[in-house]
Amino acid sequence: MVLLSMFTAIILLMSATPIGLIDLPLIKATILHVPVIIGAILLGPKKGAFLGAVFGLTSIVKNTMVPGVLSFAFSPLIAAPGTQHGSPWALFISLVPRMLIGPAAWAVYTLLNKFLGRKTGRRALWLVIAAVVGAMVNTGLVMGTIAIVFRQAYAAANSIPVEAVLATILGVVAGNGIPEAICAAVIVPLVTLPLQKALKLENA
Repeated sequence: MVLLSMFTAIILLMSATPIGLIDLPLIKATILHVPVIIGAILLGPKKGAFLGAVFGLTSIVKNTMVPGVLSFAFSPLIAAPGTQHGSPWALFISLVPRMLIGPAAWAVYTLLNKFLGRKTGRRALWLVIAAVVGAMVNTGLVMGTIAIVFRQAYAAANSIPVEAVLATILGVVAGNGIPEAICAAVIVPLVTLPLQKALKLENA
């Protein structure tokens, strides 16, 4: 419970600073997936999903209080271009992908540990892979859902043709998603391995 509270506090603190949610022209970049991944690997998939939900709620609040170009996709209180109201799909985009980050990373790490070994060097590599998977689950589901549900609104918000939406979103995935995955791949093993040792969770 102490660790869960600690990771929750870290996510809330990071979300309140420019470090957690970084305003960019097309979308808010984030590193909030990092404590979600670490927490899930240490505490399990259910608590990882909870931490993801906390991440998602901070996204809703930030996009409602400080709206950006794409905030209609993350807050049900922000109207999409050409409409008078927000969309419940914003709740899905803000919450569901974030709640899947931890369980996905935990599952990958656990399976690699089980079938390919638990030595420290191998665990470090498994953590890198799990971190990348967790980050890409977030980016892929968020941007994929936006492409499907908010295609017209995305085009209007960014003043681009509808036909260019997919290419633009792929550019966002490359420009934001890859750095976010690399960031997770570096930080997750550096933090998780010492914590596993300190908490005697090397076999987790």
